Amino acid sequence: MDIKLHKQATTTPKIRAEIQAAPSSISDSELARQYGVADATIRRWRYRDDVQDRSHTRHNLLATLTSEQEAVLIAAREFLRLGLDDLLVVAREFLNPRLSRSGLHRMLKRREVPTLAELARQDAGDREQPTHQRFRAYDPGFVHVDIKHLPQMPDEQQKRYLYVAIDRATRWVYLEVRHSQSAEDARSFMKRLVEKAPFKVEKVLTDNGKSFTDRFTRAGERQPSGRHPFDRECQAHGIQHRLIKPGRPQTNGMVERFNGRISDVLATRRYESGEDLEQTLKRYCWLYNHHIPQKALGHQPPISAMKDWQTKRPALFQKRVIKHAGPDK
Repeated sequence: MDIKLHKQATTTPKIRAEIQAAPSSISDSELARQYGVADATIRRWRYRDDVQDRSHTRHNLLATLTSEQEAVLIAAREFLRLGLDDLLVVAREFLNPRLSRSGLHRMLKRREVPTLAELARQDAGDREQPTHQRFRAYDPGFVHVDIKHLPQMPDEQQKRYLYVAIDRATRWVYLEVRHSQSAEDARSFMKRLVEKAPFKVEKVLTDNGKSFTDRFTRAGERQPSGRHPFDRECQAHGIQHRLIKPGRPQTNGMVERFNGRISDVLATRRYESGEDLEQTLKRYCWLYNHHIPQKALGHQPPISAMKDWQTKRPALFQKRVIKHAGPDK
């Protein structure tokens, strides 16, 4: 028999059956003292025919909008192609000023209103199906590199820059805070990356900024000379330096997404100094590598994925991969 029991229930099905079988000469208060429960619990079960908990969901869900108002908004969504926030402005202005954003979203979901993307596909007659190109699979050693501007702290005389490298296969990240985005700083970062990476860096992908290449000059686009400091550092270690196509920043989207994580970290609190900010970024990088599961890695952190790679392909690595203990609670 399948019994539905609430996780905070104070009685079991057996006790409920005993309560229902108790003679009428015994009062509710006496039964409550006998079983160590409240009088209301006795009254709830004494006159029922079953011993199962019933649903706590409301029989009538509260809705801010009437059915007529919902129909108007659905029509506006489909005819004007309004996003959720724009539709909320219209609803508050003309229908109900107390409508919340979450309430509007629930209404659209409940009424199975198509999303704007689905409406766009309907307009196109489904001729163009959305395609999501995944990164080509590589072994550890193909690294994406980028530079992110950092906010200037009260004790700093100038801005600083965050250099970020992320491995395509394992999502392992290495970062440094530097005082400029010069070609020499980029070269120095590349040298440190080669030293710190547990795997052998085989390829590196960057954008076309002056920190990484001399592809673009005042005369226009040209073939990189190979004499740029970053290129020379790559050549010294036998690393292939690849550049993204102009106007295609999504090619380097892996490191851009990590930089988005960094932006979220920067927005979470107020930093008292440049040192405070730098230590926070280093701490987050450590947590990311060792303890934040990644969906692309089968819901395991980068270090765990790297250990699996080292077991399968030890020749790709120059250091032993060590996973550190979890963060302090």
